[in-house]
Amino acid sequence: MLVTEYPQRGEILDRRGRVLGASNKYKTVKAEPQIIKDPVKVAGLMAPILDIEGIDLYKKITESRNPGSARLKENASEAECRAARKIYGIGVDTYWRRYYPMGPLASHVVGFTSIDNNGLGGVELECNSQLTGHTGRDILLADSRRRPIRLIQQSERLEDGSGVILTIDATIQQFARSALLEQYKAFEAESAIAIVTEPHTGAILAMVSLPDFDPEQISSADPESLRNRAITDQFEPGSIFKPITVAIALDAGLVNKTEKIYCEDGHYYGKGFGRIGEYRNHRYGKMTIKEILVKSSNIGVAKIGQRLGKDRLYRGVRRFGFGKRTGIDLPGEVEGFMWPVEKWTGYSVTRVPFGQEITVTAIQIVRAFCILANGGRAIQPFVVRAMVDHKGKITKLKRQSLPSVGYVIKPEVAKWIVNDALSAVINEGTGKRARLDKWQVFGKTGTANIAKSNERGYSDSDYIASFVAGAPAENPRIVVLVSIRKPNKKLGKGYTGGAVASPVVAKIMEKTLTYLDVPSRVIEDQD
Repeated sequence: MLVTEYPQRGEILDRRGRVLGASNKYKTVKAEPQIIKDPVKVAGLMAPILDIEGIDLYKKITESRNPGSARLKENASEAECRAARKIYGIGVDTYWRRYYPMGPLASHVVGFTSIDNNGLGGVELECNSQLTGHTGRDILLADSRRRPIRLIQQSERLEDGSGVILTIDATIQQFARSALLEQYKAFEAESAIAIVTEPHTGAILAMVSLPDFDPEQISSADPESLRNRAITDQFEPGSIFKPITVAIALDAGLVNKTEKIYCEDGHYYGKGFGRIGEYRNHRYGKMTIKEILVKSSNIGVAKIGQRLGKDRLYRGVRRFGFGKRTGIDLPGEVEGFMWPVEKWTGYSVTRVPFGQEITVTAIQIVRAFCILANGGRAIQPFVVRAMVDHKGKITKLKRQSLPSVGYVIKPEVAKWIVNDALSAVINEGTGKRARLDKWQVFGKTGTANIAKSNERGYSDSDYIASFVAGAPAENPRIVVLVSIRKPNKKLGKGYTGGAVASPVVAKIMEKTLTYLDVPSRVIEDQD
């Protein structure tokens, strides 16, 4: 007789040991129709034990498509199982059922499983082989009533799955989800994303994608809600891309911090690159690169792109990781899109600098801003902090230290971008709604028109409102991105990154920095 024992699937815990996903044991009473000679009698004996009508049990036994097994009752009690085992032709199987005590809180990171405990999304899928463990199989000698007598052979040893400890902090995840969900509903948006990251390590402290789902109710979930938009959805980033362009040019020595670039009084056009204007038809004259970022001038960064030229700009953008996957340990990540350099035109050189003619993912933008916050040094985002096997041995650990090699830009360039230019965006420019009294914030707003799906050009009513920020500027502990797709412009409450996304980032940052006990310093009022 072959006896199969199923392993307990490993737990998924947050960075502080709180359970995000685990398994409960449950027992199923089953019949073996092929050896039951009198199903009427067996059904009659089983009816009072299982508290199920005899006719219903009879039908389950006689109408089963599997002659070797017919499920009579799932989640049976220990008393029911003990009594059932005494009846010839009846057995008990033990299974594990997944549960998620925090519901939808971190659903896209944690993921979900199938009814037979195979990972189908998130970490459940990414780490499925480690979480699953190994099924045990024993060959037993049994008597004529199929009662085990002794072990003949243990063909496979039972081994429970390894536990997974994430970088996610459930408290910070709650901060992010609550603030994002409130704004998502208030602006009747199509979708929304929030990511909180440690810039020096790449550890993801929170990742929210709305709409989300309850992993315990996966069969009734809207398929559109299952996608982790933070790594699967590509979009033109708009103005949040401008600091990357400026950093590349400053690092190449093609611009300096004191020179002034003429921004053409709001109207720039020429052969080979068409016409470029400013948001709300602003008319800017000569501005420094810091002022260009504070005012978010399209023309200013377009001219910087022209100085770089297509080859240097392309190489710089690729160094920041765009056009390729970040390698985050979650399934389904896409690489975004950027034309090969040989297909670049005059439009490319002037549009890519302010976030058009390139598509990115939210996690790519977060990584780029982490590079700036990390003194120009490369980082890789990750969500799996460690794995612990069934014996308690750590089998995988992400070291929380700076990467040993790999500067994308010079440290002094990254420091100036963060401490001067992007801090000024908060203090003087479009990011004022994200100012915090206790910490100096740095960041950049972005309002990207969504391209029309059925014709050329951009929609006048559909936007992606984004804001990326970090704090404290002098030694960044977190980088936060919020991106909200298609806020309802007709509501009259605004649709820009500054109006829609930056207040959400401010809420998340203030609560997170307080929770992490990050030392504060008073910022003088600059209004």
